[in-house]
Amino acid sequence: MPLLTPHRYWFVVPAAGVGARMNADKPKQYLLLANKTILEHTLSRILAFPGLAGIVVPLSKDDNRWTALTILQHPLVHTIHGGESRADSVLHGLNYLADKVHESDWILVHDAARPCITLERIQKLCDELAESETGGILAVPVSDTLKQVADNIYIQSTVDRKPLWQAQTPQMFRYGLLRDCLKKTIDKKQNITDESSAVELCGYRSQVVEGRSDNIKITRPDDLLMAEFILNQQEKRS
Repeated sequence: MPLLTPHRYWFVVPAAGVGARMNADKPKQYLLLANKTILEHTLSRILAFPGLAGIVVPLSKDDNRWTALTILQHPLVHTIHGGESRADSVLHGLNYLADKVHESDWILVHDAARPCITLERIQKLCDELAESETGGILAVPVSDTLKQVADNIYIQSTVDRKPLWQAQTPQMFRYGLLRDCLKKTIDKKQNITDESSAVELCGYRSQVVEGRSDNIKITRPDDLLMAEFILNQQEKRS
């Protein structure tokens, strides 16, 4: 496979999780949303991105559902075995790309359960980070009042929301930097909630690029209804 050009991008879409909070009989990426699985919607959006070099999809070793999805047979989609955690799965994806990319090439990590991502926002992320040596993420400013709570019920204080942003995906970083940061933080058993947290823990500064509030992550059953509404509205506007 040829090396990436400066204007082509690889995505890693970790899909090895089970989504326990959905209380479903299957991993949430395989739940139906408007007649397709969540994973199919997500991959379809990414496959329409003009600069795409390919998508690496880390899957659970015990996953026997993916073979039924024809989109995973697409020539730009590469399926591999994931790891025990999201960070492990992403690192597996980066290791898979070792002989296919340059150290400075861009990697975009996107949640399998964010099917409402728009091409416009992916392009905005790529454009605004084009000259960055590190990378950054899509995020939205926190709009709700935040409370710090003790014992799950008692309000302790109100948190100043002005400097707070809610992280989304894609999260976009240089290949070599992201690989090294993930490996280092995993080896140290540090708490990594997303790719940008690994980069932060290694002392690098990354940017936020304003995303959209409709780029929701499906986490709980009610989110399926919201995601279907958003997809329908996006289709009407397109």
